[in-house]
Amino acid sequence: MAELEYVKPAEIETRSFQIISRELEERGIALDPQNELVIKRVIHTTADFEYAETLSFSPDATRLGVEAFRSGCSVVTDTNMALAGVNKRVLAKFGGQAYNFIADPDVAAEAKERGCTRATVSMERAAALGVPLVYAIGNAPTALVALYDMLKAGTMEPPKLIVGVPVGFVNVVESKELIRELDVPYIVARGRKGGSNVAAAICNALLYLASNNERE
Repeated sequence: MAELEYVKPAEIETRSFQIISRELEERGIALDPQNELVIKRVIHTTADFEYAETLSFSPDATRLGVEAFRSGCSVVTDTNMALAGVNKRVLAKFGGQAYNFIADPDVAAEAKERGCTRATVSMERAAALGVPLVYAIGNAPTALVALYDMLKAGTMEPPKLIVGVPVGFVNVVESKELIRELDVPYIVARGRKGGSNVAAAICNALLYLASNNERE
């Protein structure tokens, strides 16, 4: 019978991060100190150490993301799951809000009429808000493509940060590489892996850095 390690509830996360740090050292992986806490939170969320190698950061992306949240920047997600995962209490402390348009009936109707995805229309709705935004994309590569197209066309204000971590097989890798071509801050999970949980984890890592680890 397996022996369970007793850990007090308040100490579980601390213990988890200690294990992550030890295993990274055992694997010979040294993280960039600027991005270390973001990478570790993604590993904590997924138990997947491959993210230590595949998370790609534009110059100063973590610092710029933290500064954006401290200045009251809001978040837009491409799924309700990512929306649910973002710590909105901390976000609200800085004056930010969390948006998601994917389930709006008018978004679905417009997407059907135009023959495009709801994620595409959602990104257009977000860009029209006219407020500073972090885009947290964990599911839909078409959301990243829409952002790329609008930025290239000059029809949207550059975001404070794009978190591009959709998961899947069709245009997932390619859409992430498009974002890496842009002259905007980004955190991208190269390859097929990602997900709404990863998008939320990255946002939360930045929020916790911004709030000096205040969670409430």
